Amino acid sequence: MFGLQRRPRPSRSATVPRYLLDLYRLQSGEAEEAGTHDTAFEYPERSASRANTVRGFHHEEHMEPVHPGEPQTKNGEAIPLRFLFNLSNIPEDELLSSAELRLFRQQIDEVITESEGDKDQLHRINVYEVLKPPRAGQLITRLLDTRLVRHNASRWESFDVSPAGRHLRISRSLHQEPGEDWEQLRPLLVTFGHDGKGHPLTRRAKRSPKQRGRKRNRNCRRHALYVDFSDVGWNDWIVAPPGYQAYYCHGECPFPLADHLNSTNHAIVQTLVNSVNTNIPKACCVPTELSAISMLYLDEHDKVVLKNYQEMVVEGCGCR
Repeated sequence: MFGLQRRPRPSRSATVPRYLLDLYRLQSGEAEEAGTHDTAFEYPERSASRANTVRGFHHEEHMEPVHPGEPQTKNGEAIPLRFLFNLSNIPEDELLSSAELRLFRQQIDEVITESEGDKDQLHRINVYEVLKPPRAGQLITRLLDTRLVRHNASRWESFDVSPAGRHLRISRSLHQEPGEDWEQLRPLLVTFGHDGKGHPLTRRAKRSPKQRGRKRNRNCRRHALYVDFSDVGWNDWIVAPPGYQAYYCHGECPFPLADHLNSTNHAIVQTLVNSVNTNIPKACCVPTELSAISMLYLDEHDKVVLKNYQEMVVEGCGCR
């Protein structure tokens, strides 16, 4: 089912990162339709253009806890924090094209300044890849990215960590205390991958409703079919959309088949034979064109996934 090993049954503690929710709303066209597009949010065009699956991973806090209130420096040097991300549930056939580490930087109001120039005081954030497990208390690391940031603003910082493995070591000189919003402000690793099935994620405009056919027309055509995920009991693991217009095909394929019924030569011949031999069935009204939708959901491991699923919406019908 949707490439999952089993039906997800997410725990109550599962959290959907706001970044992935915003990414879904922008990618699906919901944000533009509602007029709620956050201009500060940058859509990752380059990463998304090569991926049909986006996954979000919070760091494994039980392995590398972040302790608020502890000193962030020792002998004038920043104490590195190591965040571990468990990526073992990424399917083997999913090829990672890029990865992005997102860290929330909290504004520091209690900084003691001696002059007005200190208001522009800079801090450096270094991001390392842990190449080998620590031996004798030492880590073998490789610098992936470094950035100077100002302490007088709260904002997310994004780092390209595509070459990195599953262990990241963050060195920072900023103090950040987890508060009530910690679940939404935790370090987040976002992976962009493609499983070789279908097209990559693309920003799409909201669909404009198509004109309906005549109600008395019994010939093969598309009919409305809205799938509400709460009606089928899937709303506990599908975050968005709450439902979607899937459509279905229904109607007669009469002899002779008209051009607008989008028939194949085989269907025309089959219908012709049916007109003289009723033991041969008529051509069937079936989908001839299907399109994809994006779904944001919690998988069987409580991980948040944004995926482009092919052949979810009927775009055209015909006699086949």
